Amino acid sequence: MLGYGLDPTMLILIPAVLLSMWAQSRVQSTFNTYSQVAARQGVTADSVARMLLTLYGMANMPINHVSGSLTDHYNPQDRTLNLSDSVYNSRSIASIGVAAHEVGHAIQHHESYAPLLFRNSIVPAVNICSSASMPLFVLGLIMGNYLLVNIGIILFAGALVFHLVTLPVEINASSRALALLEQTHTLDREELAGAKKVLTAAAWTYIASALMAVLQLLRLIMISRSRRR
Repeated sequence: MLGYGLDPTMLILIPAVLLSMWAQSRVQSTFNTYSQVAARQGVTADSVARMLLTLYGMANMPINHVSGSLTDHYNPQDRTLNLSDSVYNSRSIASIGVAAHEVGHAIQHHESYAPLLFRNSIVPAVNICSSASMPLFVLGLIMGNYLLVNIGIILFAGALVFHLVTLPVEINASSRALALLEQTHTLDREELAGAKKVLTAAAWTYIASALMAVLQLLRLIMISRSRRR
């Protein structure tokens, strides 16, 4: 232990914490920058989403207006597209890029994109793993029961799978979005470059989350080994 009872294994998380802070700052600043730049065609993000969904035979999919900023998401349970206050009805390059990204998820689902289906299928198990892993790990340490400690680590590793499979899902959705915006001439080359910056910045938040989960797993293993000595 370091001074004031600081757990030295916490230091291993520093790279992920710094990356997370940088990623959050970058996605906010990039979105804010391009949310001030209107697309030359004057179309709104929700109308672009409707147009792209129609191209893929999903004209009847509901597009909901949800509260918040950057709370946009595709809901695979009820197959709805949900656009936030900062995106819905906005004519900005940033908003159009975000809306197209969520359409990318809808298309993934429509086309049975394997990584998305796998991620959706493991959500219930991941929720259980996430909820039970740390209590079991800590309880095992307190009781000196390393079976519980190991179960906690295994459950945490199971939850880590969700973070790892999320990366290709998100990157693929962004790639689909940019390709669609280019193919439909919704954005010109310069505008596409701005939308790509917004989506790339968002991707870094998922990379940071995955790194945090990986380093946290390594930390749990280190703690377990040190207590056994």
